[in-house]
Amino acid sequence: MTLIIDGHNLIPHLPGVALSDPDDEDKLIKIIQDYCRVKGISAEIYFDGAPPGFAGKKQFGKVRAHFVRTGITADEAIMSHLKMLGKRAKNMSVVSSDRQVQQAARAVHAKVISAASFSKEWQQIVEETPEFDPRSRLLSEEEVADWERLFRRGHSSSKKHED
Repeated sequence: MTLIIDGHNLIPHLPGVALSDPDDEDKLIKIIQDYCRVKGISAEIYFDGAPPGFAGKKQFGKVRAHFVRTGITADEAIMSHLKMLGKRAKNMSVVSSDRQVQQAARAVHAKVISAASFSKEWQQIVEETPEFDPRSRLLSEEEVADWERLFRRGHSSSKKHED
């Protein structure tokens, strides 16, 4: 089985991830990588709004991210992909709460999973495997360095005001 995920539709349903996060797509990809590892499946995530020069596909282990160019929605890209799959779509599970996407999935006999249902399943996995919770993961060396630079910058500017 392969999951087809409406990325920006799923993000608001997952704890620890928000559409306002500058790295929301990366966080979702990491969550889906962990999910695929636990379930032994693969996934395709669709994100719309990719700026010129950044549209395209990128592989992250068992997760393929589709960054859909501006002018086309992720919904349209998913529906087009489902249509192209034809009879093979019955082996897919589509994660979205968008009614048009759900209708298109049902029309090709793909399984439909609402974003809320997927989130509940993910939260059960996190309870059993807490290291998968993005809120409890350790920062990478690069992230620590970024925070240190930010704090140093803030510290030096406050010193100037004290002088």
